[in-house]
Amino acid sequence: MEEQRLYLLGHPVGHSKSAVMYNAAYGAAGLPWRYELLDCPAEDDARAVLEVRDFLSVNITTPYKPLAFRMADDRSGEARLADGANVLVNQGGRLVAHNTDGAGCTGFLAQRGFALAGSRVAVCGTGPTARSILGACVQAGAADVLLLGRDGARARAVLDEWRACRGWLERVTGWDALAAQVCAASYAEAAEGIAAADLVVNATPLGMNPGDSAPFDTALLHAGQRAFDCVYGHGLTAFVAGARQAGCRAHDGAGMLVGQAVETVRIVARAVGGDAARALDALDDARLFALMADAAGFALDD
Repeated sequence: MEEQRLYLLGHPVGHSKSAVMYNAAYGAAGLPWRYELLDCPAEDDARAVLEVRDFLSVNITTPYKPLAFRMADDRSGEARLADGANVLVNQGGRLVAHNTDGAGCTGFLAQRGFALAGSRVAVCGTGPTARSILGACVQAGAADVLLLGRDGARARAVLDEWRACRGWLERVTGWDALAAQVCAASYAEAAEGIAAADLVVNATPLGMNPGDSAPFDTALLHAGQRAFDCVYGHGLTAFVAGARQAGCRAHDGAGMLVGQAVETVRIVARAVGGDAARALDALDDARLFALMADAAGFALDD
């Protein structure tokens, strides 16, 4: 089988476990593929990498998801909902954009016994990760989803954009997402909504830098809630620490990363087809998840 080049593109990426995870998966499938990290501090450098298209696929992390979305030739429905791409697959020279943030988050939570159907969810953030998780929660049957940001007007504008894209998806694919009640607010406006949520997700970058605060006062949280932070690899974040102190069952983003990786492997397998796809498909999702989590050294305890 042909050797392929795959990457993680972003800044910073030095903390990432992606290379060891994907190389373990492709090695287990017997594929001569190599996955590497590409740290691009400047957007011009990231754009140059994508323009050359000398790769099978690229995972995209902060801050280049919007750039990847713009540079794609084709976009999946999940990428459109997110307005950002975290996976680009090179299919015959055309870049196809995907977004696996939402599937990675909800898939991991399902593994940990959290039922999204009928639940109330608060998602912190207004970027592609938050939008993707919003869509995945709606698709999983959440009853109420609240999108939160520092600026209420900005959060409501992002939600309006998301609703417009959802309408497009409903017309094109028949996806019916009308059951969920979705609204947006600022943190200051949403104290009652945060306290009433069954699940609170931090989909902001807060926690990636030393001294970062939680996106809101975690004293609003309480026992019986589930808290999920998309950040991992930067130590105990203020959000997770505050959630645990409040009695919540809280997770960092390591499990989401593995869930995203499983989804990415499936996307790439569908794109390449042939013997490579059959070799990857021979690894079922549970085995693939365990293999990649073990390679990264994730215990994935709460």
